[in-house]
Amino acid sequence: MDLPPPQKRKRSASPPPLQPSAAPIDLSLLEALEKSQQNTIETLDLKTLKKLALSLERRLNANTAARLKYPDNPDKFADSELELHDELQKLKILAGAPELYPDLVSLGTVNSITGLLNHDNTDIAIDAVTLLQDLTDADVIEDNDESAQVLVEALIENNAVELLVQNLGRLSDSDPDESAAIYNTLSTIENLIEVKPSVSELVCEKTKLLKWLQARIKIREFDSNKQYASEILAILLQNSVANQKRFGQMNGVDTLLQAVAMYKSKDPKTGDEEEMVENLFDCLCCLLMPLENKEKFVKAEGVELMIIIMNQKKSCYGSAIRALDFAMTNYPPACERFIDVMGLKTAFPAFMGTSQGNTLASLAMFNVSGFFSKLSCDVCLLQSLKMLKSYQVFIKCGGILRGSRRERLLSKFVENECEKIDRLMELYMRYSNRVKAETERLNQLELDDLELIAVILGHLWTSEHPRMRARIELLLKQQKLTKKDVKDILQEYHDNIGDLDGPEEKERAQSKIVKFISALK
Repeated sequence: MDLPPPQKRKRSASPPPLQPSAAPIDLSLLEALEKSQQNTIETLDLKTLKKLALSLERRLNANTAARLKYPDNPDKFADSELELHDELQKLKILAGAPELYPDLVSLGTVNSITGLLNHDNTDIAIDAVTLLQDLTDADVIEDNDESAQVLVEALIENNAVELLVQNLGRLSDSDPDESAAIYNTLSTIENLIEVKPSVSELVCEKTKLLKWLQARIKIREFDSNKQYASEILAILLQNSVANQKRFGQMNGVDTLLQAVAMYKSKDPKTGDEEEMVENLFDCLCCLLMPLENKEKFVKAEGVELMIIIMNQKKSCYGSAIRALDFAMTNYPPACERFIDVMGLKTAFPAFMGTSQGNTLASLAMFNVSGFFSKLSCDVCLLQSLKMLKSYQVFIKCGGILRGSRRERLLSKFVENECEKIDRLMELYMRYSNRVKAETERLNQLELDDLELIAVILGHLWTSEHPRMRARIELLLKQQKLTKKDVKDILQEYHDNIGDLDGPEEKERAQSKIVKFISALK
């Protein structure tokens, strides 16, 4: 199953502002301080860079010597650390000249900066984090790919990833400066991944970042760093099966289920908190890609939780449907559990468009799934269609759904005078008309939706249920259509099946569609 790309939102170069102090601020003093600290350097070139690098090395060596000479007397090395702090602040100017990054690397300065992440003085380590965040900021390196690659490679070689995560362990949100450093650390890691995607697996393999993120999202209280932690976790899990399996082995499925369970009967209070919940569901969907994690999801009663969330009709309604879609894709036990715990009773109202409740205003958030770009009501509706397809596929494929489960599923389509088949044909006509109306600028998503409905019709037709077949034929005739129209859509679907899951899976999927086409004779 394709996974939507992670949502990228514009981030400021600095962490969220702290609450303003109640004490009045003397602006004249601030201006005087700013003037006293103004950088006298007018141009930034290689010569200037060398001066900055040399000055940093001198201050670093002086501080190291003072600490070694007076280890038990902080007053003796306090001044040298203030000077070291000033030098790190001066280096921030390099963010304005990323073309000099290769020279920064060749001078060995990157090694010195990363080493400061392990400095005994947390304030100096925080200065190093802030500097790295500035140097790797997306806006800075956007048009300097080669220079960015050189810098990131050097940071990796000098163990910056490991040191950044190690430093997280001694930072606390109770201190405003350290809280800001947590934010900047996560931002730096995200920047490194942006430049070199393989960092996403490297950081999970060589550090305890996943463990730190897991502990972070377990905290019940919401804050900006918890939100950012959820976003970083989603990025790490997005395209890495190794990370998905690794986090699954860390009891990650349970962690995410507990995190989203807090919103089963309440809505997020702010837009930022809403984004965090979206991130958590993104993480859950990513985690449900490997088969072993699907098994953990079922054992942890994840199916039941998603049904509870749907029944509550809060803002997580559509996200719960999406999670079930991932859980049931190519995993019969999840499909069977869904039917056994009365999931059909919850899914079909969404399919029929009768279960929106008070969620219409917030359904737009479900577009993060990346599946659809239509009206917000359609998002939830078509997610339920995908879920129907997920467990419908097992009716004939291998005979997995048999006996009472099969009959319970099919009975839903014939109850109330076949109203659900009526609804299915209504949707078929809606998207068929849209596709015909936009042949010149075809919306691929709407074609995909039409194919999805045709596949479900194929499932229903091959069930050989006389009432279903009669109803489908009647509705096609009323719309001046024939089974050939459905077959044509199925044929196009057949021809477009890719081999992302391997040639055997492609052949199996195409074989199934051929059976549908043959049955619709």
